[in-house]
Amino acid sequence: MCLAIPARVVEIHEKTAKVDFGEGVMRDVDVTLVSPQQGDYILVHAGYAIQVIDKKAAEETIQLWEELFEHR
Repeated sequence: MCLAIPARVVEIHEKTAKVDFGEGVMRDVDVTLVSPQQGDYILVHAGYAIQVIDKKAAEETIQLWEELFEHR
């Protein structure tokens, strides 16, 4: 099974973006498959942004991840 994790775009540098996964986790992600803007939420899989998603969908997904990890 493959998982895509939501992240917020902090900075864009041509073909990469610095994204915030929350809790201080920042990574550089390849954005050649999508066209995000600073502040957008994206789904990230294996270092690649695969979809731009709206804020509400991102927040709902983040909440589900948090609930999942609470019950571990």
